[in-house]
Amino acid sequence: MPRVTYEVIRDWDTFDPARHPFAWDEAEDARLRSLVREWVPPVLSGMADWWEGERWCESQVDAVLRERYGTWAWGWNWCYRDGGPIGNWVSGTSSVTTPDETAARVVAALLEWREWLERTAQRFTELAPPPDASPEERSWHLERACVRLVTHALDSGAENAWRGQTSIVLGWFLTSTGMNLVEAEQAVENAIGGRFESWVHPERTLIESVGEDLAVGLTGHAPYQDHRERAALEELHDRY
Repeated sequence: MPRVTYEVIRDWDTFDPARHPFAWDEAEDARLRSLVREWVPPVLSGMADWWEGERWCESQVDAVLRERYGTWAWGWNWCYRDGGPIGNWVSGTSSVTTPDETAARVVAALLEWREWLERTAQRFTELAPPPDASPEERSWHLERACVRLVTHALDSGAENAWRGQTSIVLGWFLTSTGMNLVEAEQAVENAIGGRFESWVHPERTLIESVGEDLAVGLTGHAPYQDHRERAALEELHDRY
């Protein structure tokens, strides 16, 4: 299977659950476990051979998943240690063990990734500006969406390089609202611009500042602050 390119990863259409149905039942669970077990080496390489067999197994499993389910399955092994949301799979070197244990971890990681995508898509729907929103109203929605999606990335458990996940999720959100992919990427870069650092949890004031810069950059209008008419919506978004 060819490598998934940076451009593909940035394209929400590739990962949007609404575009890629996923049926899962006991039969599919058993079938995938069987496929994974076939690629687990009978004898592991270990540190002496730089985990060559374990790395090879992970690459073969990755190809199986993308061929069977589609490119959206790419993130099944995007571990929290590398800025992703996955906790059930760390790396081939530590997650490939016995055939049964490895298969169980792969299944858990794939389902975890799918659940995270579905939860992310739901957040996009909840946070999207209404189609008939004025520029001022759209600015408010974009600012609040940015703040909550940055928090969404932080809450996923990502450690090193969490800012990369943040950038990807914000770009996905903007394209889900109909924005051009290139324009969305540029808007996110203009707003973040190196202001987030790996391993450093940003202050709330910095997150809000990034959200405001994103909103103003896209609409030319400053977002409303503490607008009474939006109190209920603020509470709903904060709750989730």
